[in-house]
Amino acid sequence: MIEDIRQIAAEAGNAIMKTYDGPAEIESKEDDSPLTQADRAAHDCIVTALTQLTPDIPVLSEESEGIPTEERLGWERFWLVDPLDGTKEFIKKTGQFTVNIALIENGEPTLGVVLAPASDLEYFAARGNGAFKRLGQAEPQPIKIAEADKAKLRIVASRDHAGPKVAAMLEQLPDAELVSMGSSLKFCLVAEGAADLYPRFVPTMEWDTGAAQCILEQAGGAVCTLDGYRLAYGREDLRNPSIIAAGHPTIDWKSLLPSD
Repeated sequence: MIEDIRQIAAEAGNAIMKTYDGPAEIESKEDDSPLTQADRAAHDCIVTALTQLTPDIPVLSEESEGIPTEERLGWERFWLVDPLDGTKEFIKKTGQFTVNIALIENGEPTLGVVLAPASDLEYFAARGNGAFKRLGQAEPQPIKIAEADKAKLRIVASRDHAGPKVAAMLEQLPDAELVSMGSSLKFCLVAEGAADLYPRFVPTMEWDTGAAQCILEQAGGAVCTLDGYRLAYGREDLRNPSIIAAGHPTIDWKSLLPSD
């Protein structure tokens, strides 16, 4: 099934790129976050294709409307989709935006595809089969987390835009190397061994993390809540708590957490 989902993500990426070079038609959603015609085009492409591929598996997308909470809480298996993660990056034309498709089974992400269509950079994984990265026409290559240099951890963060909790963590790591990236590609940097930790203390939603969590886990890493539990899906509240995406298990990230 992973090849089918990669193809669907590619088709959504093509739909996004058709509007990339032109002026973005921007609306505001209820939470004041931006919505473009590319978000809608990718959503329609993915939902239609997934419904045809697996008519018995429901789809929850960031742009889905009208799904009652009681109904989705009964889903043991569902597709979790962010058709365009990083809409602000899309508008700014940084290229650091992604298509995200995950399969959730019993609260766990078991398949994930993250595609950055502007650079034709793709990460994908399925439970038990490892994680892979593809750039352009090259063959996909297996990826895994890296051994961590505890004296100089590589943190996905920005000193200029770090919130107070991340800033407090960085104060304990004066020699840390900071790595910057947009959208769900932050998790993928950890998965491919280009970073060690990605602390995320500001809100995300389930569709922001599902696909990338599968990729990171299959590469040997973890996405945890701050009490150390694996981030689970299919919750009543779709907002994620604060999380840490961690690479090598020898990193004692709990000791770096700021006290409230």
